[in-house]
Amino acid sequence: MTDAPWRRTAAAAGLLGSTGEIAPTIFAEMTALATRTGAINLGQGFPDFDGPAVVLDAAQRAIRDGVNQYSPGRGHPELLEAVAEHQRRWYGLGTTTAEVLVTAGATEALAATMLAYLEPGDEVVVFEPYYDAYAAIAGLAGARIVPIPLSPPTFEPDVDRIERAFTSRTRMVIVNSPHNPTGVVFDEDVLREVVRCAERRDALIVTDEVYEHLVYDGRHVPIASIDGARDRLVSIGSGGKTFSTTGWKVGWLVSTPERVTQILSVKQYLTFVNGAPFQPAIAAGLRMDDEAFDTLAATFARKRDLLTRGLRSVGLTVPDAQAGYFVLADGSGLGFANATDLARRLPELAGVVGVPLAPFARASRHDLKPWMRFAFCKRDEVLRDAVDRLGALRGLAEAPTA
Repeated sequence: MTDAPWRRTAAAAGLLGSTGEIAPTIFAEMTALATRTGAINLGQGFPDFDGPAVVLDAAQRAIRDGVNQYSPGRGHPELLEAVAEHQRRWYGLGTTTAEVLVTAGATEALAATMLAYLEPGDEVVVFEPYYDAYAAIAGLAGARIVPIPLSPPTFEPDVDRIERAFTSRTRMVIVNSPHNPTGVVFDEDVLREVVRCAERRDALIVTDEVYEHLVYDGRHVPIASIDGARDRLVSIGSGGKTFSTTGWKVGWLVSTPERVTQILSVKQYLTFVNGAPFQPAIAAGLRMDDEAFDTLAATFARKRDLLTRGLRSVGLTVPDAQAGYFVLADGSGLGFANATDLARRLPELAGVVGVPLAPFARASRHDLKPWMRFAFCKRDEVLRDAVDRLGALRGLAEAPTA
């Protein structure tokens, strides 16, 4: 059992100790710390408020109308059509329902896609820091990730580094834009270079676009709109982040009909189907008017600004987050070279919990060790309370620290 699938998965995710024990994820550790200390938890990316009424009302209506049994294997027809409409409406893509597959959140879409195509020894190019599931699923498949570093303080992709990451063993590249955890939105030059390198190596492009409607600076360009991308592309989206319904776990992927069938052959033995009454509700959300989407983005942008100002006011370096749920902060301004130490002491120092950035990257990324991630997808009063508590950190850089 030295190379059992569970062991590969845990090891790839950085959760396997030297004696073989499995450690909890940093999210579980910090959430437990927040619960134990009563600190405000800004560690995990889920809202503490409800999404748009039109979405919630549609779910309640679907439950009352009896949409409570298995949905069709590829997804509820209403959501399939809504996703296809969404791609046409926002990006001018000629998407049809035959190109859509509904999944149990974006993570299942990632898992089904990666397990469908990766073999032992394959390489998966990712941008680092990265969502921890990428490494874990690659490890389960016996593949390995090859990171393209995003360097602080801007975390902008360096186009010149992209080609160097691709080799003859590259089977897949994952493009997460808008990016978690940095909040960076990749520009078209980056996307075009990814497509060029993927064509050269005959690699599959997988996109993670769950924050596509939560962009505050710049605009989201889907890689599907880049010439040459669509024939080798699996685009992944989700309603959870946009509509503040992360617990519903309703996601989807868009690809060629042939590839949808191939991925479905794996996906149907993971969850089979999910969230029947929530699927038409997410469809209702995708059909909201432009003003409603603008309001959602403006609401989150205001929350981002509130938390960013608070973190900067106590001496932390905080880059502007262009999108998403999170801001990053450099703890070295408070005298902490290792943000894991700061994260574990922050409840005691200020009554707030964040997560260190290090678990989102290889251990060799020493430039990321002072950095933390904080979630701003919380009620305004919670963020204001957190900012007030963080005021206790003022002047900490002058005091002796661990």
